[in-house]
Parts: sequence; C-alpha cells; structure tokens
Amino acid sequence: MSGGLIGLIVVVALLLLIFARIPIAVALAVTGLVGYAAVDGWPTAFRMASTVTFQLASAYSLSVIPLFILMGAVASRANMARELFEACNALFSGVRGALANATIGSCALFGAICGSSIATAATFSGVSIPEMRRHGYDPAFAAGAVASAGTLAVLIPPSVLLAVYAIGAEQSLPKLYAAAFVPGIILAAFYVIAVWIVAWWKPHWIPHVPGMKMADRLKAARGMWKLGILFFFAVFGIYLGWFSPTEAAGVAAFVAILIAFGTRAMNFRGLIDALLETAFTTAAIFFIVLGAFFFSRFMILTRVPNDVVGWVTGAGLSPVWILVAIAVLYFVLGTFLDEVSMILITLPVTLPLVLQIGYDAIWFGIFVTVMCTIGLISPPTGMTVFVLQAQHPDIPVERIYAGTLIFLAADIVLILLLIFYPGVVHWLPAFFGVK
Repeated sequence: MSGGLIGLIVVVALLLLIFARIPIAVALAVTGLVGYAAVDGWPTAFRMASTVTFQLASAYSLSVIPLFILMGAVASRANMARELFEACNALFSGVRGALANATIGSCALFGAICGSSIATAATFSGVSIPEMRRHGYDPAFAAGAVASAGTLAVLIPPSVLLAVYAIGAEQSLPKLYAAAFVPGIILAAFYVIAVWIVAWWKPHWIPHVPGMKMADRLKAARGMWKLGILFFFAVFGIYLGWFSPTEAAGVAAFVAILIAFGTRAMNFRGLIDALLETAFTTAAIFFIVLGAFFFSRFMILTRVPNDVVGWVTGAGLSPVWILVAIAVLYFVLGTFLDEVSMILITLPVTLPLVLQIGYDAIWFGIFVTVMCTIGLISPPTGMTVFVLQAQHPDIPVERIYAGTLIFLAADIVLILLLIFYPGVVHWLPAFFGVK
C-alpha cells in the first residue's frame, strides 16, 4: 500500500474519531502513531514518538504560552475587563451604538492582555451584554457583538494562537506579533463600521444612549492604566529589545499579579484559581500540540503535502483560487474543530502549498488566524457563541448566530484585503526591522 493511500485512510480515520467525540489530542496522537507505524514499522514509530515528546517537553519556546495564559487569567480576576469597558464606553459615549462599540474596543484591548477568545468572550458576556440589554439593545445583536468581538483576542498580540502557530511553523514570534497589529486594528475598525451599519439599517436594535459628561469620561479613562502597563511589558518590551517573548510574558504575568494585589482586586484564593486555570488550559493545549506533532511527522513521512503541492501546481490554478479553496477548507474545519487543532492539523499540507504560490509563512500565519476568528462564530459549533449561550440561556443560539452575520461579513472583507494587499501584513515588521 502506498504512503499516499495510507495518508488518506489515516485522515479519514482522524475525522471519524473527532466526530465520535474522541478528544482531539488523543485522536491526533493515535492516528499519527498508527499511521507512522503502518508506513515505517512500530519500532521507528515509537522512536519518533519519544523524540518528539522529549523535544516538546524541553522546548524553551513553549514556555511563553502558560505565562501569557496566566497574565490573562489574573487580568480577568482583577476587574480589568469592566474598567476597560467603562473606558471605551466613555470614548464612544453619545454615539448610537456606543455600548456595542465599547464592547469591540474593550475586547480588542483585553485581548492584548489575555490572548484567548473564549476567555475574552466569557468575560465580557457578563460585563457588556447586561448593560446593552438594560439600555434596550436587541438581545441577539448584543450577544452577536460580544461573540464576534471576543475573536479579536486571537489576532491582537500577544496571542496564544499565534504563539502556537510560531511553534508549528517554526517562525519568529516577534515578527508574527508585529505582523498581526495592523490587521487586528483593521478588523476592529471593520466591526465598528458594522455596528454603525446596523444602527442605520435597524435603529430599533440599537437605541441611542445619552452621552457622558467630560468629567465622567476622564474618570472612566483612568481605568486604562493597568492595560497600558501590561501591554508595555508584554509587547513593547520585546520590540525595545529588553526581553525575549518568553521573558516578556514572565515579566508581564508577574506585573499583572502585583497590580491585582496592589489594587486589592484579587486575593490569594483568586491567584490559586488563576494558577489552576493556567495549568488546565496549558495542559489541554500542550496535549493537542503533542498529538499534532505526531500527526505532522506521519504526514511528512507519507509525502502527502508534496503530492498535494504537485497536484495543485499541475492543475494550473491561479494563486487567488488556491487561497479561496484554503479559506473554504478552514471555514468548514472551523465548524467542528477548535482553532489550535485546526492550525496544527492542516499546517503540514497548507503551508507548503501557500509557499509554493508565492506567499510567505508570516503572511499565512495572519491569514489562518483570521480564518480561525470566522470559525469561532460559525455554525454549528462556533465556540464563542456557545460560551455566550451557556451564560445567557434565554437567548436562542440561532439568534446569536444571526447577530454575528454582519461581523462575519467584516471578517470576509479582511480576508480579501489580505489576499489582494499582502503588504498589510508585512508593513509593520519591515518598519521595525523585526526578524
């Protein structure tokens, strides 16, 4: 049996295991190991497994992930989300849609100290949805706005997803973070425009809320100082040459703990809860990464990625149509896979294909991350949608999906912008000279 045929059988087996609700980490590890053994024997497969496990366990680059997760967990418990929402609401106050836009702005900013879309959406579900509903916003639109704005956390640095991609694709994390800045800001701006369109099209969904006095605006804006400090250490410290990404994550997590205790927003019980959350989340991600590396080694052994590249090149498809096909693939996968699994499973095939048609790995990292934001709010299993529905069971899940449609359109516009103007990704890394 040829390696290509074995590869196809194993991919089908992986999908069947996922649909059978086998944990993704287990499904990846089992299919990768069994497939590798089918091609090259069990002794070689076991050697591959032990080598990969040791390399990942000793990889210094992986330590950035739990540190950024810890920073976000502490920030969630230190009342920073509500302070950010109040500050952004003060900025947009007096404009129709101010509360929705405040949600978008605060989710984008909170993403800069959290890095997890699920955590961001869950946090602001309890902060902004009750406030919007109290002022007469349509419940479905309010929930859709929070679910969509929460996805900004995977794109705005420091993103945990980009850190995972950097490890899987063997790329520079500082360069990826610099590349994500401009697309992240553009997507947040597109979401704000989407709110304005809905406010014009369906004004009864978004009632006008009276503006705030200047003194109240300034008072609310003072809550931004915590974010400013954490963002400085977590991101700017890297580009100033003070820290490596891992050192920046460690310093920022420590500063977050100091701020939380210094402002009496968190006690030792809260710190223990944050550490436990970090441990569980990190363990889940690391097991997926380990399983994905088993699967990746198997795919490389079968030479399926090379066969796919050769087939696509021989078909004479234009780069745009190839990227459209890849985008459709990620859209479909995003309906039943989490973003970490989706990236790690597909990288062995999609990255060589993208490199072959003239795009680079940094650009593809941003492209695939934006596709993940779409998957997080796409039916039938958009993760942020289900997180919100669990916290607000009176809002039907199908109505939340309806509330995300205008924001999905904004995501698609950004994807088209990335395809036709890839310089959007490369401008900032070139400006800073990041390598």
